Amino acid sequence: MTNNIFPVILCGGYGTRLWPLSRKSYPKQFLKLNSKSKYSLLQQTQIRINNFENFSNPILICNEEHRFIVAEQMREINITPNSIILEPIGKNTAPSIILAALHAQKINKNAKLLVLSSDHLMKSENEFNKGLHKAFELADKGRIVTFGIRPSSPNTGFGYIESKRPLNFETSEGLDIKRFIEKPNRSLAEKFVLDKKYSWNSGIFVFNADTIISEMEKFFPEINNCCRKAWESMQDDLDFQRIDKKVFTDCPSCSVDVAVMEKTKIGSVVPLNIKWSDIGNWKSLWEYETKNKEGNVIEGRVILNKVCDSYFNSASNKLLVGMGVKDLIVVDTDDVTFVTDKNYSQEVKNLVQDMKDRKLNESENHKRGFRPWGSYFSLANDKFWQVKLIVVKPGESLSLQKHKYRAEHWVVVKGVAKVLIEDKEIILQENQSTFIPLGFKHQLSNPGKENLSIIEVQCGTYLGEDDIIRYEDRYGRK
Repeated sequence: MTNNIFPVILCGGYGTRLWPLSRKSYPKQFLKLNSKSKYSLLQQTQIRINNFENFSNPILICNEEHRFIVAEQMREINITPNSIILEPIGKNTAPSIILAALHAQKINKNAKLLVLSSDHLMKSENEFNKGLHKAFELADKGRIVTFGIRPSSPNTGFGYIESKRPLNFETSEGLDIKRFIEKPNRSLAEKFVLDKKYSWNSGIFVFNADTIISEMEKFFPEINNCCRKAWESMQDDLDFQRIDKKVFTDCPSCSVDVAVMEKTKIGSVVPLNIKWSDIGNWKSLWEYETKNKEGNVIEGRVILNKVCDSYFNSASNKLLVGMGVKDLIVVDTDDVTFVTDKNYSQEVKNLVQDMKDRKLNESENHKRGFRPWGSYFSLANDKFWQVKLIVVKPGESLSLQKHKYRAEHWVVVKGVAKVLIEDKEIILQENQSTFIPLGFKHQLSNPGKENLSIIEVQCGTYLGEDDIIRYEDRYGRK
């Protein structure tokens, strides 16, 4: 293998079926959902391929609003991406893959892509690595390759692939694809599990960049045309590559399965005998995780009595207690307690949309917000006031800014703060405070070597995060 292999990690999507842990402000791919790992799903995706020494560094495609989360999570595992391409609008997987293919070709004209979703879990790394070798051999012959997972149950939440001949999950030999089947009903799924020609559709792909571009041109040229215009208009923005929104808006929204895989005559499926899940909902996470003798998955401070086949997660670290129930999903966060029958997991997405229609902030936003300089946590609030804990990383600064509708009080609780208010600069130690009147320019910085923590009390007629007029910002935010 040579370094013309480019991992492409797709980081879009909001994972609303895993609400309230996964929300628009911090989706599931950035969460540590696997109890056996200290890393997020995104980080686990990259770590999974770290042993391939001749791989190029990854190309990541993400939503613009999550760019700093992606960059920070890669930094935490010592990975410097080839590119982090920012999509201003989500357009599904086909445009994302074509953008990555065009970008990889610019770096290496013989580029080969390994396309990975950032929110999957899998076990049996050796089987995955064996399957990758088979897939690269097929890609060298001009094939478009996807991976089929050996079904362990008649799951109706996954798509299926039918191969033209029975699959050999021991040798991982690739076979021609006959057809794709979207999430089937129970009776069909039960038949598929017994037939060795069927596998779960993993959504992982291997192909040459020029092959996928050529097949997209054949079946969906509008995507190629729009993506090429968008890629040609791409501009560097710090460590990111930004796509022009006006150009990308015209791009059709379509999955690569629908755009190419269901139509191409050069599709192959490589079978994988591994434990895998796309963690599409709470039930699938419960199925994937290791359960105790009562069939329960427990995360955090949880005490259960006469409870079975359930998932209890105290993400808030409050004591969560259950008795005399079964088949439940119970998730407790700082601002939401969610309880559902396990078999209703697929419908959580509709529930979130209902809350969004009611303009409930909890539908999309966590109390904790992540920024390139650190994070904030909303401790308490009312209509005209809000209290936050703000944590600033060493050497980082918030933007030079002012607010139209609120004044702020800052109290240092840990570390040292450098504060600029209009033209006056002051240093605040622990237990010292200052006041920023409404409309005054100000900036908070951490000159120290440890995290700076301050309590911020906001008072005003409007307390939204968009009440910021920025004058200078080291992270390129407007």
